[in-house]
Amino acid sequence: MKALKLAGVAVAAVIVVIALLLVIGIPSGFLTAQIQERVERETGYKLAINGGARIGLWPSLNITLNDVTLQNPADRDINRHFAAASIEADVTLASLWAGKPHITELVIIRPVANLPLRRVRDATPPSKPAAGKTADALSIEHISITGGTIVLSNLRDRVERRIETVNADITIDSDRKFVLSGSARRDGHPLKFEIKATPPAAPIERQSIPAEIRIDAPDLLPAPLTAKAEARLNGAVVMINSVTGALGDAAFNGWASVDLSSKPLVKLDLDFQKLAIATTRSTGSTSAQPWSSATIDVNGLNYIDLQVRMSAAELKIGDARFTPAAIDATLTSGVLKAQVSNVGAYEGNANGDLTLDVSTANPSYAMRADLIGVRALPLLQGLADFDRIDGKMQAKLSVRSSGTSQRAIMSNMAGTAFVVFQDGAIKGLNVAQMIRSLTASTLSGWQESEEKATDLSQLSASFKIDKGQAQTTDLNLVGPLVKMTGAGTIDLGTKQIGFRVEPKLVMTTEGQGRASDPVGLGIPVMIAGPWGSPRIYPEMQGILDNPEAAYAKLKEMGKGLFGQNGAGLGAAIGNLLGGQPGAAGGQQGGAGGQAGTQPSSPLGGQLGETIGNLLQQGLSGLGQSQGQGGGRPSGQRSIPSRTSPAEAPTQAAPTEAAPAEPAPPAPPSDTTAQQDSQPMNEVMRQLFNR
Repeated sequence: MKALKLAGVAVAAVIVVIALLLVIGIPSGFLTAQIQERVERETGYKLAINGGARIGLWPSLNITLNDVTLQNPADRDINRHFAAASIEADVTLASLWAGKPHITELVIIRPVANLPLRRVRDATPPSKPAAGKTADALSIEHISITGGTIVLSNLRDRVERRIETVNADITIDSDRKFVLSGSARRDGHPLKFEIKATPPAAPIERQSIPAEIRIDAPDLLPAPLTAKAEARLNGAVVMINSVTGALGDAAFNGWASVDLSSKPLVKLDLDFQKLAIATTRSTGSTSAQPWSSATIDVNGLNYIDLQVRMSAAELKIGDARFTPAAIDATLTSGVLKAQVSNVGAYEGNANGDLTLDVSTANPSYAMRADLIGVRALPLLQGLADFDRIDGKMQAKLSVRSSGTSQRAIMSNMAGTAFVVFQDGAIKGLNVAQMIRSLTASTLSGWQESEEKATDLSQLSASFKIDKGQAQTTDLNLVGPLVKMTGAGTIDLGTKQIGFRVEPKLVMTTEGQGRASDPVGLGIPVMIAGPWGSPRIYPEMQGILDNPEAAYAKLKEMGKGLFGQNGAGLGAAIGNLLGGQPGAAGGQQGGAGGQAGTQPSSPLGGQLGETIGNLLQQGLSGLGQSQGQGGGRPSGQRSIPSRTSPAEAPTQAAPTEAAPAEPAPPAPPSDTTAQQDSQPMNEVMRQLFNR
């Protein structure tokens, strides 16, 4: 009886031990060496199990390996290896007895794949480990990866890139069709992917593998990418032929290849029907904001080589359209070279190239562009959200710079630029009105308004750029109503401008080729300050506070408000009265009764001084006249008849005494004076907006 009790206790103890073993697993340190040996024999990679192994019997036979690392023993780069916190495998018992393990479920927890970033392609890449016939050694139905990380690093350059939170699910059917789907995060941005393929029976090298791929990476691609292709393995080179797919709604076809033997070399040739590339839209306050000092990280271009050709029947960058377009680009040893030629751009064409060298700590940039016959408004509005200039544009640009931020790049800019706009308009600005407004006050900003515009026949300038300073000496604006020349500097780094311009109003609508001279303001105008809202003012200090001294200075310069000796006013008044230059003088002489024939223009000499007096009244708002004329109410401005020097004292007398003198003609009455003042009033109204 006692023996039965002891036997019962022993059986119960065995049952408890078996139950515990089923639940917690059988310690299997003795299997570790065998597993490592089998993996190295079948794959050529060395497996290290640092956390031990365990065999579980419930609910199915499973093996757990803890703290695992896997590495190619022939690889000289110790940083390239695979590690995982744990690997769990559910295996059928029958397959183990047969010596061909069939894994129904493989779970990899927190794996980390460390891959090197290489600057230079190795002439002799590391040898591939000798592998056994792994296809017949085992089979897997399902693989689950949780919390994975891919680390791309270069210790010498102190560069590290991470793709984190990698979660993937792989299913493999009995007919070898597998589906890989998953998600990850790159620099905080989401990434989703799905790959479907059906590899042939072993050996798969040099055999076509039909594949489908879908990638959704909002920070890298403007739209989800879907594609179908025929892949083929040739050693470390993956050749991808018969590529068809779409980037969003943009269909494409072509081919590609990837050489993974050393530093990756990607070759790509794609043709799109329509390709759209999104750009960041600027805000209304962008021009007032300084350039960003944030670092532009382009160092990643050192670790991949590219040979790319892309063509599109229609290329859309931002809102700008180019038809057709082709881009050829190469990236070798950190130097990117891209070229476009004969790109159709808004009734014109464009050519150019870009070179970006990131092989040094301070990247350098060089760009050349040539635009011919391009409509300016849709191009500038689409690329830069700038909608202030329209017309046919021709431009030549050759610049270079260096730096790691927007501010540094703009401040280090050097090169040359030329641009000309023809037969268009400056939208939102009325240059003639701005010139007239300068007679009343200093302007702050460009006085923009949607209903304003300035028609132009031509606007051109050439710039020499050095250390971010773009200087021009040949700014030229010609339009039907205004002409302006000037010189100045644009500080690209600080967004400041400083220009000295000489504007002239045109009193005809002939534009280029007009016979008459424009009416000049007579003094230079300064445009200085932030380029988004500069201060615009006459160069001569105190012109509005002291118009008498200002006009004296203008006469000394020989130009004056209406040109030398007031001659420009003749054309102005003649046009206003519907006649030819000098017609106003004839009318005035008729009004006086007997002007006679003069050898010189009746609008020069004394008339210039008289106009000066009238302009002083208009500028200063005074109710009195200056110079040779007698005192008049400011509302009665007339051009006096020419008289001999002997009659001058008589004219200087009070108006009431004029009728008593028999010899000279009677002075004009108040009514006549009022009539004679109409052309001048019209000129004053147009010039000074008064």
